[in-house]
Amino acid sequence: MVEQTGGGSQTLSRGIRILEILAASDRAPSIDELASALGVHRSVAYRLLRTLEHHGLTARDGAGRIRLTAGLASLAYGASRDLQQAAYPELVAAADELGMTCLIAVLLDGDEAVTLMSASPRGQVGVSYRPGHRHPITRGAPGRAILAGLPRASWPAGLDPELLAELDRSAARGYATSRGEVVSSLHSVAVPLALPAQPPASLAAIHIDLPRGEAEIAEALRGGADRIARAFGG
Repeated sequence: MVEQTGGGSQTLSRGIRILEILAASDRAPSIDELASALGVHRSVAYRLLRTLEHHGLTARDGAGRIRLTAGLASLAYGASRDLQQAAYPELVAAADELGMTCLIAVLLDGDEAVTLMSASPRGQVGVSYRPGHRHPITRGAPGRAILAGLPRASWPAGLDPELLAELDRSAARGYATSRGEVVSSLHSVAVPLALPAQPPASLAAIHIDLPRGEAEIAEALRGGADRIARAFGG
């Protein structure tokens, strides 16, 4: 019998939740850790994983730890193929110009920012920041730049006055900044990225130290965002 929850399949929901947990995890979890995060018995998590493995979406290493596989990347690429084809060359160019890792983040479920793609500078020391990384939309420059590009009425309710003031400043100057809010050692500058028929997004640059002034980095990112929008048909 198929389990149902909220008008849908509980089994499907749990399988999707496993993929979300793995995408957000900083390290590959064990089956017991995954079962605990999912809130199910180990045997249930194991059955779900066997199905995901059968479809080439997850795999276990020699120590039994679970990782996402290239099969999921293929699905993600298919869902955003046009955007990735339009944006990736400019993302690489921005990373090389700034000497910083650059990324595109998009709004997810109204309250989170998720990294869609990233590029590190070629021939330079960059920061690894993998696609799928998620964090609250109000924390970090990529998320706040997304909000800064939206009407104030679209911002989440109940924001504290200090955060509201920061968002107002970001909207007024056209870019957001953060220091150690998502990853403790990283600084970030981000600008809104508006693309037709796509979720609200931002273009960001991250590094341990900023090699240029924030305004100068933001200006370079704005140029990249304009070129991505034109390449995408905006």
